[in-house]
Amino acid sequence: MVYLPVTLAAELGQYEAAGLDVRLENLQSGSKALQALLGGSADVVSGFHDHTIQMAAEGRPLRSFVLMLRTPGLAVLAGPRTSGRIRRVADLGGATVGVTALGSATHFFLTYLLAKHGVEGVSAIGVGGNTTALAALEQGKVDAVVITDPAATVARERNPGLSILADTRDGVGTEFALGSPVAYSSVLYAPAAWLDAHPDKAARLAGAIRATLEWMASHSADEIAARMPAALRGEYGRLYAAALQRNKASFSPDGRFEAAGVEAVHKSLSLSLPKVKEARINLSDTYTNQFLP
Repeated sequence: MVYLPVTLAAELGQYEAAGLDVRLENLQSGSKALQALLGGSADVVSGFHDHTIQMAAEGRPLRSFVLMLRTPGLAVLAGPRTSGRIRRVADLGGATVGVTALGSATHFFLTYLLAKHGVEGVSAIGVGGNTTALAALEQGKVDAVVITDPAATVARERNPGLSILADTRDGVGTEFALGSPVAYSSVLYAPAAWLDAHPDKAARLAGAIRATLEWMASHSADEIAARMPAALRGEYGRLYAAALQRNKASFSPDGRFEAAGVEAVHKSLSLSLPKVKEARINLSDTYTNQFLP
């Protein structure tokens, strides 16, 4: 759901309206998408802004050029078998926690929370996206999981007693976890060199996502859910729209970046990634509004 506007733009015909031929490739995690970009098999990534800052610390200039989600949209849930003893982040010592993949935004978020609360001895393992992550949680393969909607909503519906250890699906939970009500997550990003070489394509892409965000703002969660592919919402049924309603206010209204949302991401990464903490990064180089009207 954190990447919903990218798929919805295709369903609404926004790419074609912008004169673009876009091929969407669904990869297992944000780290896999980053690898595809660095390997040259993708031009643009729909991923978390975290990766542009991470790569800036390594001297690889990536730049986000349209914002989709203003909060991380992540929830940390303890499993049905462990919610009795794991009720807060501080209880995770010695636990096994599922993330989409090592090096992904879910992994960065977990590392930040553990560092913030001084928790040690946690094993992070890759469990894939929402469907497999939810199965791993419910089957007891992990003690807790970092997950997004709609799976987070489904997990609580099926198991009402699940403990929510952290929740950044809205501004209140994000401020509690990160100290800021905004901390940018899903964006479109690309190598700075690609953006410099293809400014027209970048502007058309950014315009298509912005038009989608504006459409979302003027339609209900039920109407948005109805336009999404059945393969994405079918297994969740009515809970898909409920989960969307839970996240709707966190989607950007216009795709534009502000410094505070980027700084919040950098602050959390500095606590979880030594290479980011030690690097001198010009955050303004990691994002741009130049391709938006």
